[in-house]
Amino acid sequence: MYIARDAVVGAPAGTDAISLSRFGKAATTSYLLTRRSDRLVKTLADRGVAVLHAHFGVEGVYITPTAKALGVPLVTTLHGFDVTIAKKQLLASKKPSWVNYVTWRKSLFDTAAVFICVSEYIRRRAVEWGYPAERTVVLPIGVDTDLIKPVPFVETPRIVHIARLVEVKGTADLLQAFATVRRAIPAAELVIVGDGPLRAQLGALATQLGVSEAVRFLGAQPHAEVLAQVSAAQMLCLPSATASNGAQEGLGMVLLEAAASGRPVVGTDHGGIPEAVVDGVNGYLVPERDPAALAERLITLLVNPDLGERFGAAGRAMVEHRFDLRAQTAKLESLYEDLM
Repeated sequence: MYIARDAVVGAPAGTDAISLSRFGKAATTSYLLTRRSDRLVKTLADRGVAVLHAHFGVEGVYITPTAKALGVPLVTTLHGFDVTIAKKQLLASKKPSWVNYVTWRKSLFDTAAVFICVSEYIRRRAVEWGYPAERTVVLPIGVDTDLIKPVPFVETPRIVHIARLVEVKGTADLLQAFATVRRAIPAAELVIVGDGPLRAQLGALATQLGVSEAVRFLGAQPHAEVLAQVSAAQMLCLPSATASNGAQEGLGMVLLEAAASGRPVVGTDHGGIPEAVVDGVNGYLVPERDPAALAERLITLLVNPDLGERFGAAGRAMVEHRFDLRAQTAKLESLYEDLM
């Protein structure tokens, strides 16, 4: 069963999905402010829910009263911003959900049975943030290696960047690096998949840098199209950087999906990215906010397609060994069974 505070987005087809909005605007507002919903408790009780699993610490805080009312174990997955943004920054945002997260975090710490961290880096930050170390485990989300297969290498000198267009994803740094890439390789292309509050600003930057004719902003796309864009590029680049509010990347699923497709990846030495990109093995790592170093590595791969193929094969092998969806799902199911 899939539960959302707002509109249900991303639930797998055929999933029994519940949005708090089904209970009406007043009930949704009440839940946002108080974290309680008797109707949600009754709905879940009627369905015989045995375990609740929240994604992000914020949602863990919100579902804590429901878990207590039902008397079922609570699992919470921590992804990134929920343990990398400082508490004072969350409070300063004045967003009700973030303020409640900080205010009621100890109720989550006391209630949840297990905290899953998507990377070793996120586990370290979670403990620093206050999460109980003895109940944190590292369990990255897996990649469907049956669905995502290695694809033949392409000759087009194209880079793909898949990200929500927000500061932490480093898209502005990539555009600056790409301007250097274009001077070295005039046929180079950059495809940006994703949308967000920085879309207009980034488009203006591409124009200012004189690369707008070689940069395509595709906006948000279905997963199948995202994978198609990865297959049509020589590499994926995710130059994430610490945002002004402290937010950092937990791992970067797009890096794993690109590796599963047999594509080399270029990222930054930031957050959990080094756990998905081994420098000089399946891609390159550069310091964050360093467009010159980023451009150098992008150029290296574009002019050495054999190296890109070798990195891509190594990335595929790594994903099969460490991040296969079925293996990761089996570990999660085993965790659920131990709690029931």
